[in-house]
Amino acid sequence: MTVYIVDVESVSTRYTGEWKDHLPTQLRQATMEDIVVISGGETPQATTPGAFLNFGGTNVYKSKQLEQIGELFCKGEIKNGDYFLYTDAWNPTVIQLRYMAELLGVNIKIGGLWHAGSYDPQDFLGRLIGDKPWVRHAEQSMYFCYDHNFFASNFHINMFFEALFYTKFNPARHGADRVVRTGWPMEYLEDNLSKFAGQPKENLILFPHRVAPEKQVEIFRDLAKEMPEYEFVVCQDTELTKDEYHSLLGRAKLVFSANLQETLGISWYEGACVGAIPMVPNRLSYSEMGRDVFKYPSRWTEDFAAYCENKQAVKTRIKGYIENYDRYLPALAKQKEVLAKEFFSGDTMYGTIKGR
Repeated sequence: MTVYIVDVESVSTRYTGEWKDHLPTQLRQATMEDIVVISGGETPQATTPGAFLNFGGTNVYKSKQLEQIGELFCKGEIKNGDYFLYTDAWNPTVIQLRYMAELLGVNIKIGGLWHAGSYDPQDFLGRLIGDKPWVRHAEQSMYFCYDHNFFASNFHINMFFEALFYTKFNPARHGADRVVRTGWPMEYLEDNLSKFAGQPKENLILFPHRVAPEKQVEIFRDLAKEMPEYEFVVCQDTELTKDEYHSLLGRAKLVFSANLQETLGISWYEGACVGAIPMVPNRLSYSEMGRDVFKYPSRWTEDFAAYCENKQAVKTRIKGYIENYDRYLPALAKQKEVLAKEFFSGDTMYGTIKGR
């Protein structure tokens, strides 16, 4: 079997850049199979403001990937039993891949990692396109093209099904094999971050998310005005390299979230790896992933008005974490252990690909 990784374009400051380096190696070691990466080459690094990708460049990238896939079929290089892994499932070329495989009679398997789509009302697609039939039917079609739809959290699975199929996910009804809850393949993170752990801690609070409406950065900026005794930093306000960002995490005591969209949340795990306490709302994927000690009531930051009503409670919680930082370290170690094992290890995905 050959495993073809149909990757997502790499942005050096995001985990997509890390996957470019680490995923082929991890997948090869886990499956002992031949790994081939299908890349779209060089595309604009600059994402559309607030977004995950460049909305123009991503289609150039995917088109170049499709050309390579088509040539592989034309040359007869795709064999029965081969596996195609899309690191971003929202890729329309999977429809054309399935088209070629079935018409040419090649029995392949396809898996895709779902990150977001129109089914999430807080995503760019959800906000700007919504439930227009073309996008909803496209997402349903892509879902059925995949033999394995990989999701990082149960929250994400249920949101997906409720929006696209008007029901909660039911393994007996929808097929337990087609939907796989797995951690993302990020085993490398803890080792990569180890050199930034152990730095002297400062009264530093970070907002490590994209500056986008669903992340509610205005709440964080207001807290900075309200609590001048602490340093508040919005990481995307400056162009930090990955190492600069991780060094900042290593010096921070707290990572703050008021997110309205989160299907996994990588930054709070990165923070936990270097000793930064997460303060996250009890909603979205945080509800199933987080220990109670690090979750605050969702109503406190449901929107800016709700935050204003609960501002004192938010400030009190922040002060408690900062001033009693050492007391939370045992709980933080347990939180990191759960995240590493359940949500940031690709073992389940590797086993699925291997057929175990």
